[in-house]
Amino acid sequence: MSEQKTNELVRKIFEAYLENKNLRKTPERFAILEEIYSRNDHFDVETLYIHMKNQKYRVSRATVYNTLELLVSCDLVTKHQFGKNMAQFEKSYGYRQHDHVICIECGKVVEFCDPRIHQIQTMVGDLLKFDVKHHSLNLYGFCSDCSMANKVNENAAAAAKVEAN
Repeated sequence: MSEQKTNELVRKIFEAYLENKNLRKTPERFAILEEIYSRNDHFDVETLYIHMKNQKYRVSRATVYNTLELLVSCDLVTKHQFGKNMAQFEKSYGYRQHDHVICIECGKVVEFCDPRIHQIQTMVGDLLKFDVKHHSLNLYGFCSDCSMANKVNENAAAAAKVEAN
């Protein structure tokens, strides 16, 4: 599906959701939706807010927070808690199931998709008689940059210890 078609569809879904909940259909809410669906990354509220301000959108931080919660409620955006007490978000409509590897040092998030995970999900569902709809898998470790930096720091500390003796 083309990006334009996806954007039209998510707008219609959001409009229907707002109507169903008797909520206002404001230009700010749709600008936030459009901005999210133009991105290809994970983002936090502050990053989205600053980016929108830099693009000259007139939105408040509260509007960004509240709109994100609405978009999560209608399944157009997924909210992740990757640690560090800061939620990250990503668009979710029309995007394949995927999992994440998160660096515990710098917070870098890398998406991956492995069909074996889906096979395990299906097998476990069958075995336990569950109709599994989705899953969440987050792996935590050190990215190559942080791993390299840690090794350099460890080597420097070991060298300093040897010199001290």
